[in-house]
This record gives sequence, structure tokens and C-alpha cells, in this order.
Amino acid sequence: MNEKMFNIGKIINTHGVRGEVKVLRISDFEERFAVGETVYAVKESEEEIELVIGSHRIHKGFDLLIFEGYDNINDVEHLKGSQLKITEGQLTALDEGEFYYHEIIGCEVFTNNEEHLGIIKEILSPGANDIWVVKQAQGNDLLIPYIEDVVKEIDIEAQRILIEPMEGLLD
Repeated sequence: MNEKMFNIGKIINTHGVRGEVKVLRISDFEERFAVGETVYAVKESEEEIELVIGSHRIHKGFDLLIFEGYDNINDVEHLKGSQLKITEGQLTALDEGEFYYHEIIGCEVFTNNEEHLGIIKEILSPGANDIWVVKQAQGNDLLIPYIEDVVKEIDIEAQRILIEPMEGLLD
């Protein structure tokens, strides 16, 4: 497939004997795993496998999926470790001021004093707001809450984010 693809999760294991797989989600769009949606399982250097979601439920913080035509554990065993992806055409339109994770990851982070803090390496979604993990040149990773009081400017084209650190954020 020549279309650009985007990661939405990873199949980390099988679940039970009826073809269910346990997925670690990295998408914040609930509809990604809706019944009838198409996703692609991709493993290193292998062709992607087109899959249609037959059922979805959440169990202990993980998404459990069954794919149409994959009815038992033997059908899905080979999918373990695969990334689940969607095509660029499947991306959901965003409102102004909203961004995809893949647009934010890799951006350079600066303070309002032009101090370079590092590069966003991942995004955590623990609760009410996302937390951006910034890899610094030296020292521990910084955790930046994605809230209006902190994140002041996002320029996706320039891959540059401007923040106003709260007290204690950079200590």
C-alpha cells in the first residue's frame, strides 16, 4: 500500500480462545475500534493484513477486538506484536487547535524565554489532559501537561512548541 499509514495501537496478546486480541491503544478517538471499521495489522518487514473489526470491548484498560473471519486463537496468534494502523484517508477531521499525536511527537519544545527544552518523544493520556514527555539533551525527561496555562503556541509546520512553564515544572 502506498498511502501513508498511522499507528493507532499494538496487539500485545491473544485473549481467550475465540480469536480475541488484546490491544494497547495509542489513539484518543473512540471510533477507531468501532465494529465494521477497517484496520491494518503491520509487523516488521511483512505485508500489512487488512482486518475488519467484528467486536470491541474494553477490559482492564485494554481494548479487546475480534476481527471478522478470525474465529479462534489459532487465527490470531500470528498477529501478536503487530502494530494496528489506519490509512491517511481514515484520519478524522480535527477542529481548529486540535492535533494528532503524530503531529506533536518530534516537535521541539521551547520556553517563552527561548530556552530549548528538548523534543517530544511520546504522549501519555492518564486522565483529564494529555501529558507530553519531552526528551532533554541531558537529565530526566520532562512531563509537560497539555493545558492552556502551559502550552502557548503550537506550530506544526515548523515542528515548534512554545510553553510557559508552571512553577516547579522545570525543577
